[in-house]
Amino acid sequence: MTLLTDLYLHPNRVVVAMSGGVDSSVAAALLVERGYEVIGMMMRLWSEPDCEGETAANRCCTPQQMADARRIADQLGIPFYVVDVKDYFRQTIVQFFLDEHALGRTPNPCIECNRQIRFTYLLNQALALEANYLATGHYARVQQTADGYLLRQGVDSHKDQSYVLHMLTQAHLAHVLFPVGEYTKAEVRELARRFNLPVASKGDSQDLCFLADGDYRRFLQQYSERVNRPGQIVTGDGTVLGEHTGLAFYTIGQRKGLGVSAAEPLYVLRKDVTHNRLVVGPREALGQTRLPVRDVSWVAGAPPDTTIQALVKIRYKATLVPAEITAVSANRAEILFNEPVAGATPGQGAVFYEGDICLGGGLIGDWDGSGETAVLPTTNIADIPVL
Repeated sequence: MTLLTDLYLHPNRVVVAMSGGVDSSVAAALLVERGYEVIGMMMRLWSEPDCEGETAANRCCTPQQMADARRIADQLGIPFYVVDVKDYFRQTIVQFFLDEHALGRTPNPCIECNRQIRFTYLLNQALALEANYLATGHYARVQQTADGYLLRQGVDSHKDQSYVLHMLTQAHLAHVLFPVGEYTKAEVRELARRFNLPVASKGDSQDLCFLADGDYRRFLQQYSERVNRPGQIVTGDGTVLGEHTGLAFYTIGQRKGLGVSAAEPLYVLRKDVTHNRLVVGPREALGQTRLPVRDVSWVAGAPPDTTIQALVKIRYKATLVPAEITAVSANRAEILFNEPVAGATPGQGAVFYEGDICLGGGLIGDWDGSGETAVLPTTNIADIPVL
């Protein structure tokens, strides 16, 4: 899917992705204060039915959140639209979540949502309204230089969200604003009080917004027949210790709930999807020094010509660790860590940094290096509705 960048755009018009939360509300208020022509927009996303078969609200767009967003828009004096993205969200993000788990991976749906929904689908909605920018409440910063755009970490290191934005390209960054990235969370709440916004003390939203009850294992059992395949639990040398209930129900580094006994504590080391086996072993065996990375995107637009030294984050809340990164193709890379790193999980993001600059990143590949990607529906931009 491509961006609709060949349209006439009003240079001062910006669409703000509103969620009814404090971050996006302050983003909208800051842009109004700075003199932008602001339009509020909220997406209605898919959620599974509740236990009684009734359609439940996605936790990112509950009726209360929608009412809060509309109330903020009215207070700021800006138009507010709701875009129905339920079917497209179900076909892409939810199906991706199911397919990746069936392939033995642990996906981060927020990364894929940013890639396919927020910064493609919603950005195209903004561009179709002839807005020059899409603004969100993410804690990150965009810097324009003589050579293009840089994606920088948010000022608040505890709230920085550049990790889930690593797929943004130069084409995206030319049309994206992150107004709260220059502030700490405490400062954003203080700004909300200064703007007299009623959501100043509202809590943050949670991940896996489409689950009715937050139980992803139950969701996988109900919606994907491919994950319900029992198999062997084995050690690295192939010794059978017991039986697992399905590879998707275990995570790398998991110790409890394995249902096997041994002389020493055992941890999930990897998932052998080919043979449907869960490989376990001692804690020290969790360390990895080399990782394949697939679906790599470089913020600069092209991979580096030579091996580079960078800092790498292998989970959203993980510590940055030094490594060498070699681009092996336009969208694949290999990471060589200076020291073994524990907890590297196929399907999670591996994101590269130079100081506070996000260089790009991708998804941790499979242990066999195959890097097979979950098959998603092919969508033509002409099939995506706009307002």
